[in-house]
Amino acid sequence: MTIYETVIIFDPKLEEEALEAAIAKVEEVIKNGNGEIIKTDRWGKRRLAYEIKDCLEGQYILVEFQAPSETSKELDRILRISDDAIRHLIVRKN
Repeated sequence: MTIYETVIIFDPKLEEEALEAAIAKVEEVIKNGNGEIIKTDRWGKRRLAYEIKDCLEGQYILVEFQAPSETSKELDRILRISDDAIRHLIVRKN
């Protein structure tokens, strides 16, 4: 299995419960794809370099996980269609 790192920027207008649900959904996709979460870091609300979808700030989350490549592709697909995620990037670490 490969180790991946993803940074997800969620909508800053999300309530705490909705943000928790969005993070839980990301973790669920990883676990359902035979993946294992190594760590999840909440960086909090930060200012964006430029406006994205009428937002000047975003809730940053870093997730490091180990999974097959199909799982990272599925996570990418889920995040692309998610209304809560403004931007995301999945990077292979090894």
